Amino acid sequence: MEQPKLKIGIMAETEIRFCFNGEYTLPGNGIAHSGKQVIHLENGYIFLNGLPLYEPELCFEPVQLETCSFELSEVTIGVQFHWERKENQLFKGALQFISAKDKLHAINILPLEEDYLISVISSEMSATSSLELLKAHAVISRSWLIAQVVKGKELGESKVDYQTIYQTEREYIRWYDREDHQLFDVCADDHCQRYQGITRQSSSLVEKAVTETCGMVLMFNGQVCDARFSKSCGGVTETFEKVWEPEVHPYLQSFCDCADGHVRVAPPLTDEIQAEKWIRSSPDAFCNTSDHTVLSQVLNDYDQETTDFYRWTVTYQQAELSELIRRKTGVDFGQILGILPMERGYSGRMVKMKIIGTKKTLTIGKELEIRKILSNSHLYSSAFVVDYGEWAGNVPGKITLTGAGWGHGVGLCQIGAAMMGEKGYAHEEILKHYFVGAELERRYER
Repeated sequence: MEQPKLKIGIMAETEIRFCFNGEYTLPGNGIAHSGKQVIHLENGYIFLNGLPLYEPELCFEPVQLETCSFELSEVTIGVQFHWERKENQLFKGALQFISAKDKLHAINILPLEEDYLISVISSEMSATSSLELLKAHAVISRSWLIAQVVKGKELGESKVDYQTIYQTEREYIRWYDREDHQLFDVCADDHCQRYQGITRQSSSLVEKAVTETCGMVLMFNGQVCDARFSKSCGGVTETFEKVWEPEVHPYLQSFCDCADGHVRVAPPLTDEIQAEKWIRSSPDAFCNTSDHTVLSQVLNDYDQETTDFYRWTVTYQQAELSELIRRKTGVDFGQILGILPMERGYSGRMVKMKIIGTKKTLTIGKELEIRKILSNSHLYSSAFVVDYGEWAGNVPGKITLTGAGWGHGVGLCQIGAAMMGEKGYAHEEILKHYFVGAELERRYER
């Protein structure tokens, strides 16, 4: 295997302002572009600095790869999450613009190693994390990325529509994975894995972690692992098929996130009574920590705006919740009478949830769709139980969600892995803990 060259979707707008630090050229015309630029879409045509180019796409290549960079203005990060904001971001590599779906898509093209992976590790984690944690994350980020490139190629060759929505009168089931990524390999935000160019401060440790694991991936049965990760599993990890398409990955199974997790069996959290006991308690786990030193290794500044992650509580008033659900689903349920778990995964996360209203009843899934509907951004996880209060007849005036974990819970638990690193575990041991049966293999050299 050769080192892959990636296409990363950064942003999509009708107008994008950017600046070339150094000279960039368009193949074929040899004209050098530098300094501030503006590109916009008008009547289906691309205009660069006010001049029509009559091309559906452009690709600017740096004249000097090592010294040239470009800055994109007003890039949205944390899309639809509670920390969503805009910032200017700096990138290496080539800059491509593609006109599609009435927007200009800005795409960064560069090799996987070095600038891309160093940025991912520094964006997903703090650049001050322990070396072993950074190595583990470098391996899983590289593995996941290569797996997505392979999957995208296979889907393209199959000519089969990638189905992510199943809908009937009584159910709406949806998962989010590759459905928006036909123009590029992966996006730069939390939907895939955070990539914020060379904007994020890196460190010699990050560079060391990427260099020393160069080309190293997780393998299972001859294939690169689809290595997933989330902030906090909440004490028990989830399986792949409960969150995404119904495909079982033996290396993404459920277990307790503790030292003897593969021996110590968690309560059957698919059972409602056991799930409620688990969620309302605070069992020991690697990710059950309030150690600021460890958390700061995993959580960037805007992530640290979240103070609760292992166990959390959200309370809504009736009018607030019914309006939120109406706005998020486009369906008027009337007043919300109940939120019922219809199916839970092995970590206690809801796979299907029934919303009972005075006007409408509907079952919704999967995990991320549930989280989107019950929050202005994203609920921390779908592992929660519901309490009702302030009744007016059969209508609750107050609905409280008590939950566990932050994210989907599949694969590596970032906070748990940080604690393992703090306790002296090597990156190989961390990876073995979270990806059962997977093997490390170096697929290419620098």
